[in-house]
Amino acid sequence: MQRPSSNPTTGRRTPVADRLCLVTGAGGFIGSHVVEALVAADWRVRCFVRYSSRGSRGFLDDVLADRRDSLEVVAGDLRDEESVARAAEGVEVICHLGALIAIPYSYEAPRATVETNVMGTLNVLAAACRHGVGRVIHTSSSEVYGTAQYAPIDEQHPLQGQSPYSASKIGADKIVESYHRSFGLSTVTIRPFNTYGPRQSARAVIPTIVSQLLQGPTVGLGSLHPTRDLTYVEDTASAFVLAAQAGDDALGQEINLGTGHEISIGDLARKIAEVMGKDLKIVCDDERKRPAKSEVERLIADNSKAKRLLAWEPQVGLDEGLRRTVRWIEAHRDLYRPGEYQR
Repeated sequence: MQRPSSNPTTGRRTPVADRLCLVTGAGGFIGSHVVEALVAADWRVRCFVRYSSRGSRGFLDDVLADRRDSLEVVAGDLRDEESVARAAEGVEVICHLGALIAIPYSYEAPRATVETNVMGTLNVLAAACRHGVGRVIHTSSSEVYGTAQYAPIDEQHPLQGQSPYSASKIGADKIVESYHRSFGLSTVTIRPFNTYGPRQSARAVIPTIVSQLLQGPTVGLGSLHPTRDLTYVEDTASAFVLAAQAGDDALGQEINLGTGHEISIGDLARKIAEVMGKDLKIVCDDERKRPAKSEVERLIADNSKAKRLLAWEPQVGLDEGLRRTVRWIEAHRDLYRPGEYQR
């Protein structure tokens, strides 16, 4: 791995329409929405997707069919230093969203989780230094905080590795911090709280509830009492565009994205049933429960830093966000297997 130069920031500010942004994890849930938001803001986007023999581009095949001239798709693997470096050549900004994100899977494959999330992030940072990328926007997770020791959670809250996934994201966040401090790389770390919406994986709690309710009133869930701060995906995506263009006071910062409101998993299931006009019977499924010391009991964001540094505030309320999500899942039932627990 090449040693990074002392200051890779170019300092140039080209017009937005002429700027190229690399998005890792571009075919995924949040990544595809970030691509959409960037193109809507007149960015050119290079989309980095994980190579597969099927040539899958994830959700990129379903979006922006009329804006292909703004998109370039390259396949590779975050764990491969050279493929990441090639993808980063000539870009002004990197939005790094590529990761293994499933918490249950991280119990079964902690090494793969660490290799992708920590080493993959290291490769992105090294590539940014090699090519003089102007800014790296790194995606963290509210899971790095673990169960709230105080609420709402601000960016000074202690970090707790309550799962291999959360530990890998803490490691990635700290590698990003080190590159900013050690090598002068311009970075912004975005820390979303429980993003939801169209295209989300079937393993996540809202698609789990919706897809089961589409089959009948019985919904299998794990723990019902933990609370989450739910942010609609378009709001999360908009923050990446804002971070790409934010002033220098955002550099080197970790920034929470959340609504500042919390809801328990049990109450969330009841709200979704109400939105769908369905009866609800919740059944406890032990397979869906996290190990006791790994369960994050409470998450609620202090988003004042995002308001101050990014001029960001959530625009879509929970009821409206759930209605949009339900409509999308109803139209894409083939992507969900409600009778099977997906890790």
